[in-house]
Amino acid sequence: MTERKTRKEIIRRIPGKTATDVNSALITLANEAGEHFSKVFKSITADNGSEFAELSSFEQVGGSKIYFAHPYSSSERGTNERHNGLIRRFIPKGESISQYSTYAITGVQEWCNTLPRKILNYLTPNEAFEDELRLLLYN
Repeated sequence: MTERKTRKEIIRRIPGKTATDVNSALITLANEAGEHFSKVFKSITADNGSEFAELSSFEQVGGSKIYFAHPYSSSERGTNERHNGLIRRFIPKGESISQYSTYAITGVQEWCNTLPRKILNYLTPNEAFEDELRLLLYN
């Protein structure tokens, strides 16, 4: 999951590529974020894969608006596609993620979130996310 404004990447291992597994992971993330989840993640955009089939039911639980991209329109999810490319530097497409440890997956996430970005005025996603959290929660 990529937070679009700050490019903060959240990578979680899930048991499978089913709609139930994806929803469970999102519910866990929402529980970790607590009452602020819907303030931080105002909307979630997904493609039309079967793993997102039950995502609209998350709208009631998580409080975030759910959008689905048009079929074969990866340009509608440009930030996500860019981040998929960054992740694939470490975990190539088609490889089973089960062969990677939680430590390795966390390392990929950390690398993504500490890479300065021109679009963020050379802040890292971690820095930009912290700045946004301060604005949302303390102003």
